[in-house]
Formats: sequence, C-alpha cells, structure tokens
Amino acid sequence: MFNLDGRVAVVFGLANKRSIAWALAHGLHRAGAQIAITYQNERMAMEAKDLILSLSGAEAYMCDVSNDEDIDRVFRQLHERYGKLDTLVHSIGFAPAAELKGDFIHTSREGFRIAHDVSVYSLIGLARAAAPLMQNGGSIMTLTYYGAEKVVPHYNVMGVAKAALECTVRYLAFDLGKKNIRVNAISAGPIKTLAARGIGDFSDMLKSHAERAPLGRNVDVNEVGSTGVFLASDASSGITGEIIYVDCGYSIMGF
Repeated sequence: MFNLDGRVAVVFGLANKRSIAWALAHGLHRAGAQIAITYQNERMAMEAKDLILSLSGAEAYMCDVSNDEDIDRVFRQLHERYGKLDTLVHSIGFAPAAELKGDFIHTSREGFRIAHDVSVYSLIGLARAAAPLMQNGGSIMTLTYYGAEKVVPHYNVMGVAKAALECTVRYLAFDLGKKNIRVNAISAGPIKTLAARGIGDFSDMLKSHAERAPLGRNVDVNEVGSTGVFLASDASSGITGEIIYVDCGYSIMGF
C-alpha cells in the first residue's frame, strides 16, 4: 500500500521469525525499503542471519544496545554502507525473568535498572546515533504495550518500563521535530513472541484480550508490521509523539 523505494530502514530487536521485529522488517522490505537488521549477540546469530538472508538485499549487523560502543560502531557501518537513514525501528524490551513472576513489590533494584536500560534508554541511544543520518527527516518507531497504562498481572516492571518508554517517545518527538524526524510508538496487543514466553500466565492474557476486544480476537503480528510501514511512509508525515494502538480495540474497553 505504501511505496518506500529508495529508503533505508534499520530494525533493532530481531530474535526469530515470530518476533515483531521480523514482521516489521518483512513489511518494510515488501514496501521497497533497503533493510538492515541487527541481532544481539553470537548466540542469536545463526537464526537471525538465516532469516535476514531470506530478504533480498538485507544485511545483518550484531549490536548489543546496552553497549554504547556497539551502537556507535553499527551506525558508522550503516553510514559507510548506505550514506543515510530514513527509518529506525526499536523493537526491544527485556527484564530478567524473575521480575516477571510474583508480585511487583518484590522488584529488585538490579532488575529495575536492567529493564529500563535495555527497554528505554536504548531508544534514546539509538535515536541520538540515527539523527545525523536522517538528513532529509525520518521516522523512528518503538513497540509498547497497554501494561504501560493499566495494571497487567505479571507484567510488573516491564509495565513501568513501557510507561517510561512512552514518555521518552514524546520527549524525543519534541527534540527531533525540528529536524523533521518523527517519533512514535505502536502499542500492540499480546503476541506469542520469544519475549512473551517469560510473562507469567501469558496464555490467560491472550484469552482475556480475545474475549474483550471489540474485534473478538487477538492481533496478528503482520498487522503490526503493516502499521510500521504506514509510520515509515509519507502517509504519516503529520504524526509524531503518538501511541498507535494495534490491539483489535482492546484498549478502548472499560470492562
């Protein structure tokens, strides 16, 4: 539906073929964008590279977003390879597994720090590195969840981190607007991803969403990918600092 020919997009957060990052990368590629995709470490390299090679012309880069030197290195490589950047996708969220079980009040200091460093500060670091490459403006997008607004049992510290992420989107949108760089977040409904497996009673969450959502089902990951293509395109040129809900309407319901 949207033509991204001639544009360059980098996607951070690929884990496997079920990840939202993959759906976003696939959608951007189908729309015509040149794609660079990062994976976290050598342990994830084999599956990530196999997926990336299935997208013609896509290139793979290793990047641990908790390491500033890694971020600087990858963006130097992107500059050397493409000379510019039009779209940045931040599909990253992490908290230690122990923090997603039991009661929120038992959140550890270190678990809180890790969740915010990896899930929130990484967007600031990536946006700062990407901005100089977006000479003609650009689109930055991240992934959030309804647990940023309302209590979702077992989501715990990730809900607090997502709330901080959504606030970060607004502050970045303000800072980068003068450069014609837009910053938005997609709030997706629950999807069976690798990260979701760590959330206690995730199957109950899926069931509850499907029962209460006006569309009577859970969102498909490719619907999130299509929304990412929209946000990367000129069709969304007047949208920044916003949270776009792709959750089959669940978030509008009171009970």
